[in-house]
Amino acid sequence: MSPDAKTGDPRWKHDGVRVVPGDQLDATNVPQTQGMDRKAAINFARVGANKLWAGTVHIHPNAKTGAHHHGPLESVIYVVRGRARMRWGERLEFTAEAGPGDFIYVPPFVPHQEINASRTEVLECVLCRSDGQAVAVNLDIEPAEPPEEVRWVDPTHPA
Repeated sequence: MSPDAKTGDPRWKHDGVRVVPGDQLDATNVPQTQGMDRKAAINFARVGANKLWAGTVHIHPNAKTGAHHHGPLESVIYVVRGRARMRWGERLEFTAEAGPGDFIYVPPFVPHQEINASRTEVLECVLCRSDGQAVAVNLDIEPAEPPEEVRWVDPTHPA
């Protein structure tokens, strides 16, 4: 057994795996959008992440966020609790819903709005983005009513 195997490689002690406790997420250095509370868990400032951002988002009961996009970043939202209604498009004219266990993908520069479809329950989600920076560009969009519902379609679910 080599000396490093017994004592461990010292560079990994502080530059290896990081655990960020759920009660220690950062809400102060995160761009916010009206109607939601974002908190960072994984980003450059907290753990040195260069290529991703992860955190939580809570949307208040019966609330909807302002229209926004995330620049060149890709986003993935995992619904933990509640019912999410997503609207997107130049006038937020498209809509789809997601519930616990569902994933939502938001491509770069897509104007969108998250809506809590429940009048009484907080919508709780985990959010991941494709860069260590938390980009949120708030938009002044007058939504079209009513939004057009879009059924889930992807290469493995074509119908």
